[in-house]
Amino acid sequence: MSDAFSDLEQQLQQAGAALQATTQLIDTALSALKVLTLDGERVSPAKLDEHQLASYELSLSWSECTAARFLTAHALQLAARSVSENTLTIQLSNLFCAEAITNTVNRLRARPADYGVTHADIISDPVAEEFLSKQLAAKNIAAIGQAILDRDGDLGPDLLSEYHTIMRDTFRRFSDDVVAPLAESIHREDLIIPDAILEPLKEMGMFGLSIPAKYGGLQEDDKEDTLGMIVVTEELSRGSIGAAGSLITRPEILARALLKGGTEEQKQYWLPQLAVGDPLCAVAVTEPNYGSDVAGVRLKATATEGGWLLNGAKTWCTFGGKAGLLLVLARTNPDMTLGHRGLSMFLVEKPSSDDHHFEVSPETGGKLTGRAIATIGYRGMHSFELFFDDLYVPEQNMLGGADGEGKGFYYAMAGFSGGRIQTAARAVGVMRAAFEKSISYSKDRIVFGKSIAQYQLTQVKLARMASLVLACRQITYEVAHLMDSGAGDMEASAAKLFAGRAAEWLTREALQIHGGMGYAEETPVSRYFADARVLSIFEGAEETLALKVIGRSLVENAD
Repeated sequence: MSDAFSDLEQQLQQAGAALQATTQLIDTALSALKVLTLDGERVSPAKLDEHQLASYELSLSWSECTAARFLTAHALQLAARSVSENTLTIQLSNLFCAEAITNTVNRLRARPADYGVTHADIISDPVAEEFLSKQLAAKNIAAIGQAILDRDGDLGPDLLSEYHTIMRDTFRRFSDDVVAPLAESIHREDLIIPDAILEPLKEMGMFGLSIPAKYGGLQEDDKEDTLGMIVVTEELSRGSIGAAGSLITRPEILARALLKGGTEEQKQYWLPQLAVGDPLCAVAVTEPNYGSDVAGVRLKATATEGGWLLNGAKTWCTFGGKAGLLLVLARTNPDMTLGHRGLSMFLVEKPSSDDHHFEVSPETGGKLTGRAIATIGYRGMHSFELFFDDLYVPEQNMLGGADGEGKGFYYAMAGFSGGRIQTAARAVGVMRAAFEKSISYSKDRIVFGKSIAQYQLTQVKLARMASLVLACRQITYEVAHLMDSGAGDMEASAAKLFAGRAAEWLTREALQIHGGMGYAEETPVSRYFADARVLSIFEGAEETLALKVIGRSLVENAD
């Protein structure tokens, strides 16, 4: 083993120690925040809201350090193989870990009193300081950037199984050959996803990835394969999240909800159809005044002979026009004091439409109209506003049957459990696309007599971009394993929170590397930039995730 490789391994050990100390510092701050927000023996949500900035930043820090922890573990696996080709991955792991630690320390140093710590608590030991100083030196970061350029963006092995590698390569080819050539016209002309993309994906079984084999899907009956769904999502998102990368989200949500609460008759009827993408489906949960606050849903479901009448509005129903089946969350008990306990879930059938507007007046009664919302990015699937006017839904279409009344919130949460980690995978796909374009453009673009890839600042940008891609990919893969074992909900939220923010920063840097051409619609990076912006908003806005999910849980479970 070379001395250089041994030095890298030593740095990995230093990274692990410094990361552990930083995590302990976060734990100290969380414990202090818990004391401030207790109401008796329980954390008061109202009191916690009085410390939103601290809660938000601790959630960011915990999420970033969680990504660093997973990436460091991955690098240690590679280091154990003592293969020189793994050197770059280890260097990127050390760099990301140093950045994560520094970001956390800087947040705490800015407002130590808000976190219940002192400046003395935050000062690192000499070994940690030496590690950070070495990793964050401009010369070191630029050297990593040059290594990335020399390897044309190859970030090293991902340690996927042969099965998942074949799956990844298959969908990567489809993304390159079919999705990418159509992505620009779909985005710029605001087109619906064409059959040229949909039909091959149906044949490839993509819509059945989250459905057990006994119901016609590709997933083993006794074991989930979240990683397979993640790998496919990442590759399709690399081509376009609007034209392909988000197609699996809605059938995955609906399948999980059906598996959680559907009657056996409902599972037998709907899951085989969803598995082949016929009908396509959409999810109608968000309302004009109620987004992440699902318990506030007001769309009314009123009992009538043989079924229910739906009245009200939904918004941001992605693919709501093209879909032939809607999963709709409605209030079956008008008593608003019941909150989420008054909600039920319905399976609403409708004709598919490729238009930006549609109106449905079924023979059974009522009307459903929809209008596509114009957006700056994430085009192809079209997000709709929906208006329900006495729309009749038969009683057998309540999810769970009669026993499902009042349980809609729980079915929704089961359905959305995979949505956050899948959003992180979409972020990784967009990031990879932007990163790859940045490398090729930086080599070709000549400024002041040499390519911009030869300048230190570009090399630093590329190194940081690569470390983010690697960290977001690794947390996404590892959380997929956790979820398949019945764990990982908090880590999934962390992955979504961190990857969404990282994608926004990275695509901004990619656009900047392209200069004026990056701002032109004819250049793909302008689309990546617009698409990435939605990642911190849908499937749980970052503020809601940080404050109401991650922050609250961290504080409640603090010692």
